[in-house]
Amino acid sequence: MQEKLERKLASEPLNFESFFSEKALQMKASEIRELLKLVETSDVISLAGGLPAPETFPVEIIKKIAQEVLTEHADKALQYGTTKGFTPLRLALAKWMENRYGIPMSKVEIMMVAGSQQALDLIGRVFINPGDVVVVEAPTYLAALNAFKYYEPEFVSIPMDHDGMRIDLLEEKLEELKREGKRVKFVYTVSTFQNPMGVTMSLDRRKRLIELAKEYDFLIVEDSPYSELRYSGEPIPPIKHFDDEGRVIYLGTFSKILAPGFRLGWVSAHPHFIRKMEIAKQAVDLCANTLAQVIAWKYVEAGYLDEHIPKIIEFYKPRRDAMLEALEEFMPEGVEWTKPDGGMFVWVTLPEGIDTKLMMEKAVAKGVAYVPGEAFFAHRDVKNTLRLNFTYVPEDTIREGVKRLAEVIEEEIKALKK
Repeated sequence: MQEKLERKLASEPLNFESFFSEKALQMKASEIRELLKLVETSDVISLAGGLPAPETFPVEIIKKIAQEVLTEHADKALQYGTTKGFTPLRLALAKWMENRYGIPMSKVEIMMVAGSQQALDLIGRVFINPGDVVVVEAPTYLAALNAFKYYEPEFVSIPMDHDGMRIDLLEEKLEELKREGKRVKFVYTVSTFQNPMGVTMSLDRRKRLIELAKEYDFLIVEDSPYSELRYSGEPIPPIKHFDDEGRVIYLGTFSKILAPGFRLGWVSAHPHFIRKMEIAKQAVDLCANTLAQVIAWKYVEAGYLDEHIPKIIEFYKPRRDAMLEALEEFMPEGVEWTKPDGGMFVWVTLPEGIDTKLMMEKAVAKGVAYVPGEAFFAHRDVKNTLRLNFTYVPEDTIREGVKRLAEVIEEEIKALKK
């Protein structure tokens, strides 16, 4: 075996790149995933990843349900499932969404996916032709950009403020595109506790977005992985709540309210759209993890989900508070940040002239990591921002991490003034 390996390594290397498709050659690794590799084995305090805290995983309940499932439902749980998903789970989720959000829902409007990330890829497959106009927030979820980019859309970015996407600027852009003879295919938004900014789209803007979708004939992709993680303020109904035509494709996930290792999410959309996405999914993985679906069904059906969400909130709120307090205490003048009512992230804006991607090396040397903001912009045109996560590490560690980061930023600001 060793000799065979040595011969292979010693031989003339293949021209590996020549075998890849043009699309594969354009692929780039997720900057966040690559960053996590750098810091995972070091003493660096990572405020970078969007990881839930393992302490929030309902391990004992999962053990109990898994035992019950393998005892009573092994024939279904260990077998192939339908592409659309395990019917009892889809029924339970339809009932849950109706009770929780006031959205009338049926099983034919829900399809299970391997995490909502798979849904983003399926949306790209089903809806985007090369050159189609796709509107995104600026900044927006990096992995959505990566998923959509593969299908070669024309991205149009709409700036954000503390109430989410600037719908007034969207309206101006829609009119401009109309004059140019271009039609928007869909608007993608992380409407509640947005990744990366942590802000929430206001009620008035949600309603106006629906009106604009009707007026300019486009769809809305509402990605909602964080909406249950509210620590302060009053809940706002999803955009899907106001949808009476089937224009909103809603994405949900168990990753933040159960455990990400299940790799289980769902799409809620008009049956016509669900059917086409189901066909697209058949070419990808045939069906989502059946065992995970049956466990999730029992988890929702027995009421454990509703019992567990307040526990997650109770766990994360002190961490959110610790980060905001540390930012207030340590950050130098000229630095701004969002103050989210929920979710997992705080968005920090530094003075113009500081490039947070270049600053990253100094921060890691100081013992703290973050995600540079540039990657969250479709056109990568903003350099002075960064994203911090507060859910993964304890309050004391958050405080120390922010303190270290503030010291690095202070040095950068002083260098600007020289």
